[in-house]
Amino acid sequence: MLDYLETEPLVNAQRVIAFGHSRIGKAALWAAAQDTRFAAVIANESGEGGAALSRRNYGETVARINTAFPHWFCNRYKAYNEQVSALPVDQHILLSLIAPRPLYVAAAEDDRWADTRGQFLAALEAGPVYALYNKAGLGVTDVPPVNQSVGKAVRFHVRTGVHDVTDFDWWQYLTFADEELP
Repeated sequence: MLDYLETEPLVNAQRVIAFGHSRIGKAALWAAAQDTRFAAVIANESGEGGAALSRRNYGETVARINTAFPHWFCNRYKAYNEQVSALPVDQHILLSLIAPRPLYVAAAEDDRWADTRGQFLAALEAGPVYALYNKAGLGVTDVPPVNQSVGKAVRFHVRTGVHDVTDFDWWQYLTFADEELP
């Protein structure tokens, strides 16, 4: 899609954000890690295989996602179904690959499946890589109060509600884009 957008005169392809919710949030993170043409990435409730730390083994687990959606990941990932602690990497590494471009990770209070704390911790752990580029991370060390966005180049919020994209989310993302994209 970005290849096409670069040919469209009505689009500033230098300001395209990879955005996704849930499974597409996982895809947005991977797309931005692989293609530096994306100016930023927003992962809304991407959970396991997205922004949540797999080693927390909470909510949707490696075993569960590989069983329910065996076609989403390579076969080698199944080897960690019952030994998550043996994973050679975790999701904070994926988030770090997006640096120094802006990154927004969001969760919902009532979506325990997506592991709010695990998503926060991965964003927090990406902070030192952003610091190498003189970019500010979350600026806090614990999950913020509900409906409060924290951070700068790396940003996070947990909002009221369930697994969805809401008006609150969109307002945070639009503000983030205005503040972080040149």
